[in-house]
Parts: sequence; C-alpha cells; structure tokens
Amino acid sequence: MSTSPTAPLTPTTSTTSVASVDAAPGGRGATAGVGVTQARVLRAEWTKFRSLRSPLITLLIASGLIVGLGALISALRGGAYDTMTAAERATFDPIAISLGGLTFAELAIGVLGVLLMTGEYATGMIRATLTAVPRRLPVLWAKVTITFVVAFVVTLVATLAAFLLGQAILNGHGLGVGLGADGALRSVVGAGLAIAVVAVIGLAIGTLLRNTAAGISTFVAVFFVVPPLMSLLPDSWNSAISPYLPSNAAGALFGSSMSEETLAPWTGFAVLCGYAVVLVAAAAWQLRRRDA
Repeated sequence: MSTSPTAPLTPTTSTTSVASVDAAPGGRGATAGVGVTQARVLRAEWTKFRSLRSPLITLLIASGLIVGLGALISALRGGAYDTMTAAERATFDPIAISLGGLTFAELAIGVLGVLLMTGEYATGMIRATLTAVPRRLPVLWAKVTITFVVAFVVTLVATLAAFLLGQAILNGHGLGVGLGADGALRSVVGAGLAIAVVAVIGLAIGTLLRNTAAGISTFVAVFFVVPPLMSLLPDSWNSAISPYLPSNAAGALFGSSMSEETLAPWTGFAVLCGYAVVLVAAAAWQLRRRDA
C-alpha cells in the first residue's frame, strides 16, 4: 500500500489556511471558532512585540530619559533658584521642571511607533502578516492598541518616578510640591496619555510611508524641527499656529510647550488626538488599498 507524500506544514500556510476558512461563508461555524478574530490578531501582535529586543531597549531608554533628565534638571534649577531674578522665580514651575525629560522620551517613543510598522516592511514580514489576516485592518487596530497601552503604562510609571524624585530633590531647596498640588496629578497622568498618542502618531506615519528613514525623518521634522522654526514667522501667525502643532498640543498637558501661547491642557490633548485619528484613518485607508 502506497502513501502519497504530504507537504510540510509551515506557520505561514497554517495561518493562511485559517484565514481562508474564516473568510469563507460559514467557515467560522465549520471550524468550531478557529479563525481570524481581532482577539487572536491582538495576541499574535503582542507575541511579536514581546519577541523583539528593540521595543524593550527603546522603552528602557525612554524611561531612563524621563527619570534621569528630570532629576538632573531638578537639581540644576533648584540649585540656581537663589540666583534667579524675580521674573524667573515667578515662572518657576516645580512640576514641569521634574518632568523635563519627557520631551526627549517623546522622541524615543515616537520613533518606536514608526519602527513597529516600518520594521515589518523592511524585513518582508508584513507579507506573511497580511496573508494570515487578509482583511488587514485588524492588524492595524492590534498594533495601535498595543502601542498605545504599552507607551501609556511605561510613560506613566516613569513619569510618576520622575515627579517623586524631582520633588524630593527640589524639597532640599524648599521648592518641592506634592502629588496633590494643583496640576500635579493631571501632569503625570496627562504625560502618559500624550506620549501614548504620540507613539500612535509615529505608528501611523510608519504605516503611511513604509520606510524607516522617511518615517523617522518626518516624525522628527513635525515634532522637533517645525516648532522652533515658527519663530521666524510674524508674531501674529506664530501665536495663531504654534499652539496647535502636535508637539505643543502634547506639551500643554505637562508643561513643555515650545509656544508662548499654550492651549488649555485637555484642549491640547483633544487637538493631539485629532491628529492621531486623521493619520490612523489615512493609514487604514492606504493599508487596505496598497499592496504590501
């Protein structure tokens, strides 16, 4: 009795078969629930995220920047308080000072968002991913969810540590405040929310451009090059436009805006979320219509 050879089963053919069955009419019922669902895609993307070194390293760097630079700036500004002018003392903000490292962490986590998508295009893994999930959009929703949640949790923990350490240092000069001070808790939680949305914006930019160099260059230009250049515009233009730039809208939540005219904290967050929604929608539209 002869047996016909059986082709080896690879992870790609397995996930593709599951996706095909799920897409077929009645496939979900025929396979007793085995198929492509948003929950399964989310688990797969989470496994992929945890298996990479670069996200962990980037998050550790971002956390170190938040805590380390916050402590350094607190020590320097606290030590210089006695030599400050009356005007400088009037604008001394112990909360913003202890969170001074957030701007640099914003760069690190935003670039991580870009890399989470462009890295798959660079390695070609995106083809296998989209073959396994032919509807495509569940992949984007899973990446957005993981990016936002991880960035929020990591930034929140690091920001709280930076605030507590910074205030302990400032207390040595009689300048520290507690978490119950006006605006303190909002700044700590708001920083986590704002940086998480910035990470999602980076992910959307990476999805749209599909190229690491182009994605990072665009992100850096929008968040760190354009805001200082606004000072070259007439004052009326600068005052009208600068508060609505993504970086300044994010900074309104934790006191790092580069604009003299600053939006109210939650107004700034709403503007930042608006940018994220528009970019993610554009990324979703493109992902559905362009080949990998």
